[in-house]
Amino acid sequence: MRVVLLLIEEKAFFIYGFAKNQQANLSATELEALQILAADGYDSATLKKLVEQKKLIEVNNDE
Repeated sequence: MRVVLLLIEEKAFFIYGFAKNQQANLSATELEALQILAADGYDSATLKKLVEQKKLIEVNNDE
């Protein structure tokens, strides 16, 4: 399994996962899309709003 994480400040985001037997690596298009997402960045207020809208799911260390 390959996993792509996005780190913003002290937060980590699971962005994408795929089985190695289904795909060897990210395509150029997937990589470009993830780079654009990473470049946008998100402040704490935006992240909180996305969690409230259920567009992001917060996972705590104890879960």
